[in-house]
Amino acid sequence: MRKLFFMLISMALCGTTNAQTQLTEYQPGVTPEGAVYFLPKTAIRINLLVEKTTYKPGDFSAYAQRYMRLNNVSQEANTQYRIINIKLMPVGVADSTKAYALKFNPKTVAANVALAEDGRLLAINADPKAEQPTMPFVPQKKKKRMEPRQLMNQDILSAGSTAKMAELTAREIYDIRENRNLLIKGQADFMPKDGAQLQLMLNQLNEQDAALTSMFKGTYDCDTTEHTLTICPDGPFNRQLLFRLSQVNGLVDADDLSGAPFYVTVEDLNTVPPVDEEAAAKTKKKAFEAGVYVNVPGRMRISLFQGINNILTTEQPAAQFGNVELLSGELFNKRYTTHLWLNPITGAVDRLDCEQPTK
Repeated sequence: MRKLFFMLISMALCGTTNAQTQLTEYQPGVTPEGAVYFLPKTAIRINLLVEKTTYKPGDFSAYAQRYMRLNNVSQEANTQYRIINIKLMPVGVADSTKAYALKFNPKTVAANVALAEDGRLLAINADPKAEQPTMPFVPQKKKKRMEPRQLMNQDILSAGSTAKMAELTAREIYDIRENRNLLIKGQADFMPKDGAQLQLMLNQLNEQDAALTSMFKGTYDCDTTEHTLTICPDGPFNRQLLFRLSQVNGLVDADDLSGAPFYVTVEDLNTVPPVDEEAAAKTKKKAFEAGVYVNVPGRMRISLFQGINNILTTEQPAAQFGNVELLSGELFNKRYTTHLWLNPITGAVDRLDCEQPTK
């Protein structure tokens, strides 16, 4: 009897397991029967241009003040980082909390649905506007420096000490500068025939001057790199840590206190009235009503701070600070040909054209 009881219980459990409903999340896409799409929410892409400056002391840096009257010339190599540009750009990302199904009705013509790769609705019965691609930062090519030792004459290279080499190099620099001044004044022994030749000679003398002077002043190499950060606020927040920048190590981890903190604040400007709860309840009851859901975006203010100093403030439309509205399915009745374009960043209606059939 006990065995029979356990067999009945097991059969009942198996039957219950098989009867359970399998739930799956909406997957965006277009089929012959309809389409599942997302509305976007607005993220902010932050592009930082960080410049790295590497200083290398010259071979004669210890004699810079004595022979060239150059003060505060460091004799130690160092590296420094600084931000030279910050750009904020709004971008659209799929909002998984705003997934909707559009069933094609034979009485309508809303069958040509264009979706982005992540499932955002872009257009209906129209070709979507091409999203502007982000152009990556391309650093300029570095100009090749003239090698200073190739400009040293035999007397400099055969000098018995570094101090003597520095003294003779300084004399060579002063000779170059004197010849340049004579050219500018038109008093040189061999004057060029025209202005182009004069400019060429002056450029060569300037390069020689800079190359030999770098033996005293040292050299600075600058490299600029682009870093991209993305924030996608679901609501307002105040002074959230965005990143840290160290003058010695560049961008560092958020918990690395060697870097100066940069914060971001997002404010809801409340440009869209709050949702009426009763109207929202009615909308939920009409979840399967024929139509297209679109965003009515609000606006947000983004502020960047370096420590306590505000360095950048901008305002942008934001889908998540607005509401969702339903465009009636009557717009897509067969009596009309309706073309709909949505903003890929906010999900708002960019354009709506309705063509009546010609008789």
